[in-house]
Amino acid sequence: MTGALAPTKPLSVADRCDRCGAQAYVRAVLVGGGDLLFCAHHGRKYAEALRANGADIQDETDRLNETPATAPNDER
Repeated sequence: MTGALAPTKPLSVADRCDRCGAQAYVRAVLVGGGDLLFCAHHGRKYAEALRANGADIQDETDRLNETPATAPNDER
């Protein structure tokens, strides 16, 4: 990302891929305003073309490798 247009708000579970509807992990902020959201697969597929057209890419695909927090085991 270049910074000036880069959004600071992280993507949430409610953000969906504009191409297939899966959870979004990539945001492309377009030069003319607006943004596109993509799953990891479609983010990889379109990132190069979007960057070539001046879009800033917010890539959060590293979150796919995170271990989810678990509730403590409540043994009685």
